[in-house]
Amino acid sequence: MIIEPRTRGFICLTSHPIGCEQNIKDQIAYVQSKGKIEGAKKVLVIGASTGFGLASRISSAFGSDAATIGVFFDKPATEGRPGSPGFYNTAAFEQEATKAGLYAKSINGDAFSNEIKEQVVNLIKEDLGQIDLVIYSLASPVRTHPISGKRFKSVLKPIGEVFTNKTVDFHTGKVSEISINPAEGEDVENTVTVMGGEDWKMWMDALQSENLLSEGATTVAYSYIGPEVTKPVYRNGTIGAAKDDLEATAFKITDDLKSLNGKAYVSVNKALVTQASSAIPVIPLYISLLFKVMKAKGIHEGCIEQIQRLYSERLFGGDLNLDAKGRIRVDDWEMREDVQAEIAELWQKATTENLAEIGDLEGYSKEFFKLFGFKVDGVDYNVDVNELVNIPSIQ
Repeated sequence: MIIEPRTRGFICLTSHPIGCEQNIKDQIAYVQSKGKIEGAKKVLVIGASTGFGLASRISSAFGSDAATIGVFFDKPATEGRPGSPGFYNTAAFEQEATKAGLYAKSINGDAFSNEIKEQVVNLIKEDLGQIDLVIYSLASPVRTHPISGKRFKSVLKPIGEVFTNKTVDFHTGKVSEISINPAEGEDVENTVTVMGGEDWKMWMDALQSENLLSEGATTVAYSYIGPEVTKPVYRNGTIGAAKDDLEATAFKITDDLKSLNGKAYVSVNKALVTQASSAIPVIPLYISLLFKVMKAKGIHEGCIEQIQRLYSERLFGGDLNLDAKGRIRVDDWEMREDVQAEIAELWQKATTENLAEIGDLEGYSKEFFKLFGFKVDGVDYNVDVNELVNIPSIQ
């Protein structure tokens, strides 16, 4: 079938298997171009099919020759209907890993559930014995709690007062003002339940109780802080409350891992175009200005560049360079004073008429569509493709 992008708001409803495959090959080539990383050899990535989790799996496998197990919740294709991009990404990753002689197996299901945790535990026992590195990179808007069975939904809201600021429709380039009402009722608690640290700790408890973590095992979860302009809706909002909980959980997990000399870290990463970030008002406008400034300074990074640097310079490079709250900071280039000062100035000027000039909306849009396998260099989208792609380890 010929597959074209079909969008609804911040979601693309279709994805392209060949575009996703080329994306994977490009990321692998980047990691290989940077040389070997003396990193972990047996890696579990929870949330492994897109964004930072996918970049972590690629960096582990093709930077450190690691055996990887990936967990995700993605939709396979049916005849005439493409699968989700994460499904195609994983199929391509496994194919490339197999070619390189690397172990790679995947489990597709709800990572919040006890059933999927049990499947992963059994797979590790059967194939790898123990895990050296656990990456936790889930970005789900909902969670069914494995104990209570209750379904929780996260929200993107400020806390305490209405938030009003600029945003942009990145499809049309229209800059407008948006107001978001504050959290109410159980909004904060629900968001923390979905996006906080409880499930991360459940995963680590499950692995440790079965003696599946090696001596010195490390686990890393991903977070974001961001600039002043996004704080009311992000870091000081409901998501920020969840990130605070996630970061506090790192210390609890580290305490649990003392007998193994293990450590849990939160890595604060830079703002990037992801399916999750595209849903947050204000963020697309901020990122389009951020891209413009960082590209001009020669310090722009995408997901794979971020995670390769996290691995090579921080986690396995001998210099964690933790901040006062014990977090790894690879948002350091984004948060540079000169970068933020320029963005703050551009933010005041940004209008529908000048955004194409002062921002990088084209770059934002291209990165968004690349998430779904579209607008990828070197791919002919007029060619008929087979949408029925399989993940080798999931038959």
